[in-house]
Amino acid sequence: MSSELFSPLPLRSGQVLRNRIAKAAMEENMAGAGQLPDQGLLSLYRRWASGGTGLLITGNVMVHAEALTGPGGVVLDEHAPLEPFTEWARAGKSGGGAIWMQINHPGRQIQADMPGVVWGPSDVAVSLGKHSSRFGRPVAMTADQIEATVTRYAVTARRAEEAGFDGVEIHAAHGYLLSQFLSPLVNKRADAWGGSLENRARMLLDIVRAVRATVSPSFAVAVKLNSADFQRGGFDADDARQVIEMLAPLGVDLVELSGGSYESPAMSGRPADSRTQAREAYFLDLARDLVKSSPLPLMLTGGITRRETAEKVLDSGVAIIGMGTALAVTPDLPDRWRDGREADHRLRPVTWSDKALASVAGMAQVRHQMRRIARNRRITPHTHPAVALISEQRQQRRALRSYRAWLSETRGTAGR
Repeated sequence: MSSELFSPLPLRSGQVLRNRIAKAAMEENMAGAGQLPDQGLLSLYRRWASGGTGLLITGNVMVHAEALTGPGGVVLDEHAPLEPFTEWARAGKSGGGAIWMQINHPGRQIQADMPGVVWGPSDVAVSLGKHSSRFGRPVAMTADQIEATVTRYAVTARRAEEAGFDGVEIHAAHGYLLSQFLSPLVNKRADAWGGSLENRARMLLDIVRAVRATVSPSFAVAVKLNSADFQRGGFDADDARQVIEMLAPLGVDLVELSGGSYESPAMSGRPADSRTQAREAYFLDLARDLVKSSPLPLMLTGGITRRETAEKVLDSGVAIIGMGTALAVTPDLPDRWRDGREADHRLRPVTWSDKALASVAGMAQVRHQMRRIARNRRITPHTHPAVALISEQRQQRRALRSYRAWLSETRGTAGR
């Protein structure tokens, strides 16, 4: 088995991660007043920072104040005060590891009751059967809106560096905006951003170029990419291989591999494609193939909970393993592994037949534990998914009222 789990990982930017274990991004939906990080987020990240990871990657930080994945989303744009983010960076680095900010735009994956805009490469709506009405109807972005969004990513990355973060991860997976542009099922454009894979990847590549030109050479730039969308006719492993090759000359340090979207939630172990078996290291088979040709170091996220599995992933040639849910239940799991111990608990499994609802409940379970960590309360891994989901819905309603008021006051945008 691999002995590299606790060895350093040097990156192209010159940054060196102290080990091969990363806290992968999980959407906290815990923004305080003004859509800013508050003491709850700082407490959560201090706890993770003290647990032994080499890298913490934040949950979604939004580049566009009028387009949030959820009403509790954090926004870092040209107007946001920087000090709360500086404190967040300090909290994330307090244990000696690095912290990167994941930056994102949801595109069409925006709840129907949210104010602001619902944009996509085309006007193709999210299709979730009886749950489809939960999401807004997207409008196809204009060329000017695409170019403005590229600039927004660069602004957020620059300000993240100014705040003291060590890098950014550009989110191009899980069905969010950049993933939508990459998908032939969602991107029906007939212009320079649609059709061939080169065109569908254009927005992502333009963002990477703009970010790299804006930040210093020592600041890490990573991309989160689906190894596959797990939808027939969608973005697949061969597309991922080609996109990684396109990213290689642009100064990217690392590509994180995940998979799925709201329509096919493979990232939570429940893909719509029945050929994909949910297990630990959900995307390892695809990663094994991609790592053979990848010119960039790869990080693999999805279902890793045990040291044996983590070592198996590293033995496949992957450079770093990412964990999300496991660290929401056991924040000090890396230190436990170093001491020869494993986690005491796992979250109660969600076995509901409704895959879309099960995915939402699973994420609610994770956020329930994160909120408990933030308040210095004990972990309750056996909380029933329905209880976590009801609690989440209450939190969301309060956050939505706060977001509506803030957006109306500061941006003059109360509705769509």
